Amino acid sequence: MKLAEKLKVLGPVNHLPLKTAMLAATKDEWLEEQLRQKSFDVHAKTHSIILLFAEGWPDVQISRHSGWNRYSAQALPLMQDIIRRHYSRQGSIIRAMFAKLLAGKSIDEHFDDHPTFTIGHRIHVPLVTNEQVRFVIDGEDYNLKEGIAYEVSNLDFHYVANPSEEDRVHFIFDYVEDGAAV
Repeated sequence: MKLAEKLKVLGPVNHLPLKTAMLAATKDEWLEEQLRQKSFDVHAKTHSIILLFAEGWPDVQISRHSGWNRYSAQALPLMQDIIRRHYSRQGSIIRAMFAKLLAGKSIDEHFDDHPTFTIGHRIHVPLVTNEQVRFVIDGEDYNLKEGIAYEVSNLDFHYVANPSEEDRVHFIFDYVEDGAAV
């Protein structure tokens, strides 16, 4: 969704149960699904664990992926809390995933162009990050903090740089409020 402000700070969240569960993920879990990496060149330097994914337009199909069974017990309370505090409670979570940007890598500049992004709120919750990681939206440089939820204006050009020696992991979900034209 295009926002008036490039990055909207939603505030602190209880991310520790989800972070703890994610830290136990195996290398095989991170490499199990390559949907994002094969579908979007800009995500070639990332690994993902997908819980939910939306495809198609205008008939959007939401599918549960392997991450749903493993992480929904920790992810749902976090997402529901953010939705309850900031959005209409009537709506649908259409995507949810862990996105790992590998140490020393970057996500090239792009904007998210699937039609659902015009109506969906893109929420990021950093689970593992550091001061060196830069999230740049429309030329504005941000350092997103662990345990803080943010809504990103993902229809603006953006990129992420991780020059550090530590992988960066965000939990990302997209929420579409009822009444949005699908």
